[in-house]
Amino acid sequence: MGHLLVVESWVGSMSRLLPRAILEGGHEFTFVTRDLHHYLRAAPADGPHPLLGARNIITAETNDPGTLLPHLERVHGVLGFDGVLSSCDYYLPTAARIAERLGLPGPGAEAVERACRKDLTRRSLAEAAVPGPRFAVCADPAEAAAAALGIGYPLVVKPVDLCAGMLVRQVHDERELLDACRALTDFPVNARGQDRTPVLLLEELLTGPEVSVETVSFHGATHVVGVTDKSIGGAPAFIETGHMFPAALTPGDTTAATDTAVAAVKALGLDDVVCHSEIKLTPGGPRVVEVNPRPAGNRITELVRHVTGVDIAAAAVDVALGHTPDLVPRPTGVHSAAIAFLLPDTSGTLTAIEGSARVRDLPEVRELTLAAPGRTVRPAASNNEYLGHVMTVDTGGAGARALAEDLLSRLRPCYATSQELPA
Repeated sequence: MGHLLVVESWVGSMSRLLPRAILEGGHEFTFVTRDLHHYLRAAPADGPHPLLGARNIITAETNDPGTLLPHLERVHGVLGFDGVLSSCDYYLPTAARIAERLGLPGPGAEAVERACRKDLTRRSLAEAAVPGPRFAVCADPAEAAAAALGIGYPLVVKPVDLCAGMLVRQVHDERELLDACRALTDFPVNARGQDRTPVLLLEELLTGPEVSVETVSFHGATHVVGVTDKSIGGAPAFIETGHMFPAALTPGDTTAATDTAVAAVKALGLDDVVCHSEIKLTPGGPRVVEVNPRPAGNRITELVRHVTGVDIAAAAVDVALGHTPDLVPRPTGVHSAAIAFLLPDTSGTLTAIEGSARVRDLPEVRELTLAAPGRTVRPAASNNEYLGHVMTVDTGGAGARALAEDLLSRLRPCYATSQELPA
């Protein structure tokens, strides 16, 4: 049995999947956070809070590694940790630094920092000749406007240190570019109270289908679990509207995507870590969008598990403990699994989602999760604003994506404007 230190988390699906994997593996965990109420505000409505499974909960300033690391070193002397994990992008470098400080398994902190900072990723991959878009790292809007002329419009403007597609925008001219830069300048602190890196990343707009490659690296080797395809919407934003595993690709495209992802993981120096690498299959070949040194979000790990029996969250736990993960596929009777996300397309207050009763009990539906009435919504601008999702499986070989999208089309959100709400 191992004792894991879990450093912060998301409040979405991985906040449940990771504790579940720890406990089902016969391990225990201590949770450390700077703000326990952040998690208590998001208490699940359909089961016990995942933090109830923690052996200990420690409050500490996780945004200040200078004081956090020596504090946890002292705690380690009492509680004895065997590994360190986080599922939150903003704390992955901190978790890696803690593991290094305590002499525990895990990826190198510098490698994780390179993967979590999109500008550092771009430079590292370019130096290693791993294909990606043409790019420029700019200090201010004036420098960005000059760099854009060299890349050419349309192009993509990105923050280097946000996630979930936040403030990533496609722009077609200098006016839109400056608007996108201004939006980034007006967002100096992320959702966890951390100061952002004030640089702008401009990238060539890549065309073609996008996939993600799910890998597990340990003992110097990277193992491919599979390839997931992705639907994108919400222009000029890039919002993930659905996924299917396995991706419906030709063998050649599958090999090109996996080879590129493995090369990217190696170029960044990542080992002893689960990665979720996003690849664009352009007419000129595969190009790396980004490499995330953690399990995939948006329930992709569950799609993989339904089809292959491989539990990527459990693999992340094993790797963090220095154990060899179980990546052997098992027959499940499921050919593919898909998820489709319900997005708000207007501003107002959600009053109902009609059609759910007809969808929920269908045998192909593995999950149907919907927002409760009363939520204030606006047209979605990132992956943080879903109203819910439907997950389906296909056991006949026809593909689960079409079914998931069809069932999603039967769900109709209803809204009230401020004028229609009761006083």
